[in-house]
Amino acid sequence: MIESLLLNFLFLLFPVLLFLIFFENKLHTYNKNILILLSSISMVLCMAFPIKLEIGFIFDLRFIPFIIVALFGGYKYTIPLYMVLNIYRTIIGGAGILQSFLFSTIVFILIPLLNKWFLRQNARKRILWAVLVSIFTMVFYLITLAAQLPALNQEFWILTINALPTYTLVMGVIMVLIEKIIDNINTLKLSIQSERLNVLSDLSASVSHEIRNPLTVTNGFLQLLNKSETLTSDEKTYIEYALLELKRAENIVSDFLAFAKPQSENMIYSNLKEETEYVKNIITPYANMHQVDLKYTFSNSLSFKYDKNQIQQCLINLYKNGIEAMKEKGGVLTIDVFEQKKDIVIKIEDNGVGMTKEQVLQLGNPYYSTKKEGTGLGMLMVYSTINKVNGKILVDSEIGKGTSFTISIPV
Repeated sequence: MIESLLLNFLFLLFPVLLFLIFFENKLHTYNKNILILLSSISMVLCMAFPIKLEIGFIFDLRFIPFIIVALFGGYKYTIPLYMVLNIYRTIIGGAGILQSFLFSTIVFILIPLLNKWFLRQNARKRILWAVLVSIFTMVFYLITLAAQLPALNQEFWILTINALPTYTLVMGVIMVLIEKIIDNINTLKLSIQSERLNVLSDLSASVSHEIRNPLTVTNGFLQLLNKSETLTSDEKTYIEYALLELKRAENIVSDFLAFAKPQSENMIYSNLKEETEYVKNIITPYANMHQVDLKYTFSNSLSFKYDKNQIQQCLINLYKNGIEAMKEKGGVLTIDVFEQKKDIVIKIEDNGVGMTKEQVLQLGNPYYSTKKEGTGLGMLMVYSTINKVNGKILVDSEIGKGTSFTISIPV
């Protein structure tokens, strides 16, 4: 039994190890279809080489990859596994084909229902619930088996004593490894993003200050020249145009400074109430123009130190994006600011056009925008600002249903 158990455990480690070796550090080549294929192979191998007990009963760990994919991927990614499981079980033949089909169908119908709720949990809870689901699945299997037996004999209890702990332990180990891989991927993403934003911050501050100096000098000389009485009307007009363009250049530089490090003259220690209300008030006319209602709630007593101007611009960008996502049909933009343990949470939710998972992953990259006329610099500024206060941004979006931005700022 030990040999077959270790062999089954190796089959379950197979997709985890392959992903760890070949795909963990290649964020853009991550392909869920590859994981489905690897999980199918793992499941088939478990069925081909089951765990054999001395009393004659056999069982396998086929439902561990099945449950994991169902919890993480939902129905979309569980359907291929369901087909593979039943096709291969039919090929194997023998007694219990119908029972296996009915049991797998019930598992297929019920477990993916937990998908969205499961993904909202933290890592520890996901591990716990995956283990509990595997236990419930095995208990359900044993109950269906017991219903077919004339009496609960010694062999049945030996099977129960072996199957339940095996499913519990193996599911726990596999889930810990999966959550560790997920944590490594998220850490790598944050590290890359943080490094990129820090470089952008330093470059913005350096370039902006260097450009401002000659702009200020040029502006001064042009104003002095404009006071000369020997200039013709055409020459004065040219100077006026030049001054207007210099003013526009200074505004561009000022916008560019939004990516720089927080400015000391703008730093305050507060709980965000004034900033969130101010931005709500100035964005309300824009929302009314697009038939969007604003719902705003504030229940936060925690304070932290931040650049007032940068936070305001960050919120303006997020509110504006939410409104523009609903400009065709109108809708409701919900803004909720509250405290959660030692974090300030800002949740901005719209019921607009929504985004695909691929679009969500691209948010915050320079020059990437979901709008035809967009430059992507607005979202880049949002991620840069939140990064400066050590905050995190969680984006949840679905096409046709809307988008939710959840910003967590530690205090």
